[in-house]
Amino acid sequence: MDIAATALAIQSGDRRALARAITLVESARPDHRAQALELLAALPKEKQALRIGLSGTPGVGKSTFIEAFGLMLIAQGLRVAVLAVDPSSARSGGSILGDKTRMEQLARAPAAFIRPSPSNAQMGGVARRSREAVALCEAAGYDIVLIETVGVGQSETVVAQISDLFVLLLAPAGGDELQGVKRGIMEMADLILVNKADGDLAAAAQRTRADYAGALHLLRRRAQDPDGYPLAMAVSAYTGAGMPEAWAKMQALAAWRRENGHWDLARAAQAKHWFHEEIRQNLLASLMAEPLRGILDGLGDAVARGDLRPELAAARALAAMGRG
Repeated sequence: MDIAATALAIQSGDRRALARAITLVESARPDHRAQALELLAALPKEKQALRIGLSGTPGVGKSTFIEAFGLMLIAQGLRVAVLAVDPSSARSGGSILGDKTRMEQLARAPAAFIRPSPSNAQMGGVARRSREAVALCEAAGYDIVLIETVGVGQSETVVAQISDLFVLLLAPAGGDELQGVKRGIMEMADLILVNKADGDLAAAAQRTRADYAGALHLLRRRAQDPDGYPLAMAVSAYTGAGMPEAWAKMQALAAWRRENGHWDLARAAQAKHWFHEEIRQNLLASLMAEPLRGILDGLGDAVARGDLRPELAAARALAAMGRG
């Protein structure tokens, strides 16, 4: 790959070049990794998009919401990138859901870019290189980057380390679902949007919104939030009801954080987090390389047979790395 030419093509808004670059940063090959780092270094760092993390329970209509939301933003003159982290195939490691088929209208829009990425069973469903894919989308001039994650669970809060705003999407339901949503995600959410607030479900959606609003009121307000946040709203991706109001609330929160210094602090904390995460991932990768992998396998077998205590085996493994 011609790094200089690719960097220029990305900055000019070439979607094919952007897709190839994301494939490059997702590759595990050492030579591709070296090229990816060179490409990232060649791109400008001053461009910043609004990064919105989106999560939700299965069946809530995340793809329908993202398509309607993305089309609304494009109608306002914004360019939108969607990084949808799909479940990985256990056999091939590839994406299963195929987001472009689930967001057909948005995929055809010239101002939109949709990229499904396999989660590779990573904690929280956030692909390891999603942060680098976000940086590539920013360099390509996209104003909004939507990061859709898989499912809802305690590990899903890792999305907070890659986004500026975290939106939790839920369906109209009773108190049972409120009990099922992890408190950790409730505390991380900036907005809770109750989708499908239309037709026969409109009244149920409003009741659910009130339930979540009450639950959010009991949580301690965070220092980086203005009065009234986090908040719960009812929306309909099908009719568009509540969508402009939800977007206005997102913009207001982002603007408040910028004006009060919380935006830069959060971005700096995220960068430090991913520095430590990159070190951790590379150390784990080195453990899986020979000859250390063979040593670890042998020690693991000895622990399984009961010949070695886990603590002693771990000490020997560290000694083999020269860290004992």
